[in-house]
Amino acid sequence: MKEIDFLPEWYKSGRRRQVSYRTQCVLLGGIFLVMMVWSCIATHSISRAKAESAQLSTRQTEAKSMSAKLAELKSELRGLQKKTEFMKEIDSKIDVGSVLAEMSFLINKKIVLSKVEFAAERFVDNRKTNSSQSTGTVVRAARTGFSEKRELPLGDVRFKVVMSGVAADASDVAALICKLEDSPYFRHVVPSFSRNVEIEAKSTPSAQSKISLVQRAPKTTGTIRETGENIQVSEFEITCYLANYHEQ
Repeated sequence: MKEIDFLPEWYKSGRRRQVSYRTQCVLLGGIFLVMMVWSCIATHSISRAKAESAQLSTRQTEAKSMSAKLAELKSELRGLQKKTEFMKEIDSKIDVGSVLAEMSFLINKKIVLSKVEFAAERFVDNRKTNSSQSTGTVVRAARTGFSEKRELPLGDVRFKVVMSGVAADASDVAALICKLEDSPYFRHVVPSFSRNVEIEAKSTPSAQSKISLVQRAPKTTGTIRETGENIQVSEFEITCYLANYHEQ
């Protein structure tokens, strides 16, 4: 049996258009909804990225500031290290007060010193040359002008002590040499010379004696004797080294 369709064609096409419109509207609505959600997500992501970028910018500024401070501190540290190395080089490594106290303890009342001199000497390498001389420089402020340019020995040096004066007798000089050799402050004690001289004793209004050198005797030893106003004493000079280093 054949079915008879009484609906006109225009009605069917209209229904098909309505269904197509509804489908398109639903699809467009879904697409719009998806775009809105994606827009919200993108906006949130952009806001978070901007906040992170601002934080990173702040951190970068702080990092630059810290880097500049670190560079400045490193520069100061290098300067302090150079100053420390320079101070180590120019450090004499001796206690002058203790050395003078030891000398005053060893020297008796019969000896009067006229000069005490400290001379810094570099250590000489005997393997290089056997005939090389010392390159020491006298460390004294007296008799040295500020305009004079002089190369001071830096680094590891040893100090040579030169003592000169007069003694009542040559035996006092020998006793002083023995005391210096036994002292832990000195080493390599060598007498440079010892000779008899005559000095003149003059009285002053204050009852103090003024001693002046009037004549030098030959390089012989002897005892003290008075010849009128002249007194014979023993003039000497002793050289030694401070025992503040070890030879390896």
